[in-house]
Amino acid sequence: MGCKVDTLADRYDLTAPGSEDHSLDEYLVTRWTGRDGRSADGYKSLTEWFNKRLLKELYAESDRETLGVHLDREYELLTGDDDVARDELAAALATDGLDIERIESELISWSTMRHHLKGCLDAEKDTGEAKTDWESNTVEVARQRTEEKAESVLSSLASKERLADAESAEVDVQVKLGCSDCSVRVPFDEAVERGYVCEQHVSVDEEEGPVESWKNTLSAVITPYGAAEAVQGVLLEQPFLVESLLLPAL
Repeated sequence: MGCKVDTLADRYDLTAPGSEDHSLDEYLVTRWTGRDGRSADGYKSLTEWFNKRLLKELYAESDRETLGVHLDREYELLTGDDDVARDELAAALATDGLDIERIESELISWSTMRHHLKGCLDAEKDTGEAKTDWESNTVEVARQRTEEKAESVLSSLASKERLADAESAEVDVQVKLGCSDCSVRVPFDEAVERGYVCEQHVSVDEEEGPVESWKNTLSAVITPYGAAEAVQGVLLEQPFLVESLLLPAL
C-alpha cells in the first residue's frame, strides 16, 4: 500500500520532466541525493515542486491559468498565513469550479515527502560533513527514540482496545524550532541548512555574520491515525519543550 505521494501521482498521472528517461520516483530520488551532479534538494524544495505540479493538474482540469508565475503566486497564498488573501483566492477558484479546501487537502507536507523518500523508496543520502555533525545527530537520535516510544504506546493502546487500528498507524516525529518574535516554526534540519529560523528576525553580528534569535523550543509532532494527545519532556539535557501531538495521518 503506497503513501499519499503514490496515491496522488496515480490519481493525477503525475510524471517527471523528461519522463521518457526517469519515473517520478527516480526523479525525486535523484534531486534529493544530487546523483546527477547538481546540488541536492531538501524535503521542502521537493515538496514545493510536487505540490505545484499537482496544482497545475488541478488547474488544468478546470481550464484555469497554469503559467509558472501565476501558480507560484497562488501557491504562496494557499500555504501562507494571510486569511484575507486566502478568502479572495477561494472566491476566485470557486468561479472556476475549484474548491480551495479540496486543493489544500491534496497538498502534501514535507514530512510526507520525507516518508516517501526514506520509507517507501528506501532512498539514502550521503550527508558528507553531517556525519560528524554531533548537534544534528543528537537531535536525530532523540527524534528516533521519541518515535520508538510512540510506537510502543500505540501497541499498548491497541492491546487495550483504546485506539482502533493503532498498530497500523504511521508515526512521524518532527522536530521544529520556533522564532521568539513571531509564530514562525520550521523543521530543525531546514533551519540548520539555511542558517536561521526566521528570515524576518535575523540579527547580524559584524564579526560572526547572521545570528538568529530563537527560543528553546523543539516541537516533535507524532502523526498516526487517531485522536490528539499532548506529551511534555526534556531533550538534549536542556529544558526544551517537546510537544507530541497525535494527528490524523496524511
